[in-house]
Amino acid sequence: MSLEKNQEYEIIIEDIGNDGEGIGRIDGMAVFVKDAMPGDVARIKIIKDKKKYAYGRLMEIIAPSKDRVNPICPHARACGGCSIMHVSYEKQLAWKQDKVANCMKRIGGIDNPEAIMEPIVGMSDVNEGFPAIRYRNKAQFPVGRDKNGNVVIGFYAGRTHSIIDTDVCYLQHPINDVIVEKFRQFLVKNNVEPYDEQTHSGLVRHLLTRVGRQTGEVMFCVIVNGKEIVGNDGKNIESEFVECMKDIEGVSSIILNVNQEKTNKILGDKCRTLWGKDTIEDYIGNVKYQIGPLSFYQVNPAQTEKLYSKALEYAELNGDETVWDLYCGIGTISLFLAQKAKRVMGVEVIPEAIDDARKNAKLNDIENVEFFVGKAEEVLPREYEKNGVYADVIVVDPPRKGCDIVTLETMLTMSPKKIVYVSCDPATLARDIKILTEKDYTIRKMCAFDQFSHSGHVETVALLSHQ
Repeated sequence: MSLEKNQEYEIIIEDIGNDGEGIGRIDGMAVFVKDAMPGDVARIKIIKDKKKYAYGRLMEIIAPSKDRVNPICPHARACGGCSIMHVSYEKQLAWKQDKVANCMKRIGGIDNPEAIMEPIVGMSDVNEGFPAIRYRNKAQFPVGRDKNGNVVIGFYAGRTHSIIDTDVCYLQHPINDVIVEKFRQFLVKNNVEPYDEQTHSGLVRHLLTRVGRQTGEVMFCVIVNGKEIVGNDGKNIESEFVECMKDIEGVSSIILNVNQEKTNKILGDKCRTLWGKDTIEDYIGNVKYQIGPLSFYQVNPAQTEKLYSKALEYAELNGDETVWDLYCGIGTISLFLAQKAKRVMGVEVIPEAIDDARKNAKLNDIENVEFFVGKAEEVLPREYEKNGVYADVIVVDPPRKGCDIVTLETMLTMSPKKIVYVSCDPATLARDIKILTEKDYTIRKMCAFDQFSHSGHVETVALLSHQ
């Protein structure tokens, strides 16, 4: 059967999808409805029919779920950042725990994952009367004009490049609200032209901010379609910009990033410090990190400390082990592990990240780490086969696509005593665990973490032991 586009229906939402959308059924066909949740009775309009399933737009909540709450953010429904802020935080955590368990059953072939799963680790903070907000240390604000020609700074609406003009974001540190407002005033006062991605014209593309949660240091970076900040008259006004922005509390670094490519990629490769330092510093646990505008760094450091501590706990290091950390980024997990291991070797494909990792090791006087530039699926086999390097423990923290099959096969060949798998996608985690457990490994325990509250994302740490 098919459902007629623009036809309205009353529907009971019974389940929740991978990205937090509600799922109900009309004459047996699954209908995905953004902003709806299990327990809602809703009136919806069909916006897309895919023959086997459909998408609906939420028109009215006829009877709300008992777990529905009013989002603190007035932009939550329009913006693409907080897809489940209307769901009580307790229900969010329960759903994410179930999401991981269901992937382990359906994809990983684990009959009773609940038996090895620890309770999900959520956030305990309540700010401004609402749970799990103000946790992000990095923000990226697109800049443009609305249909009336006004400067807009905010976030993209879900699945679009239409900018929702935002004066406050409840996921970000409050200092961002101040920065955005002063930046908006500067652009308007000095006739600085926002970027137009349709015509590839205009100057200012994005504003990026980073906040050191432990140090209080603040960096902001202006991404421009040019080589300098100029007004409409072409005059360089970078000194005026610095004078306007440098007195904001905590600001220690103001940077210009050049991106003149016709691309959706936010940052270009070239940065120039306009004022202050090239980097800011922050801590995860007692490990200090230098963070630049191009650095990869976890956006929720409070939860990251809990996650890394769990990975360290699962590794069960006693000081005699050789540990490989694959997909190591700027060495965040590597340096955590090095506090307890004899030797740690990190692998990352991005050269700039390895440069940062080496700097961070030196910054913390950690000498028992070594970093390699390259793909994990190339570096690990090379070092094992040609140089005889082995591992007592391998830690992997891959991107959403999971581990490359060559990496998994090399891990199986190396046969470390333990594999600690840190994952940002339970589906690819389950897929890779199935491969490992069909060979020589047993899944012993796992723990989910809410790193990205009010969104559909969930992180997981899993421990596998050699049989």
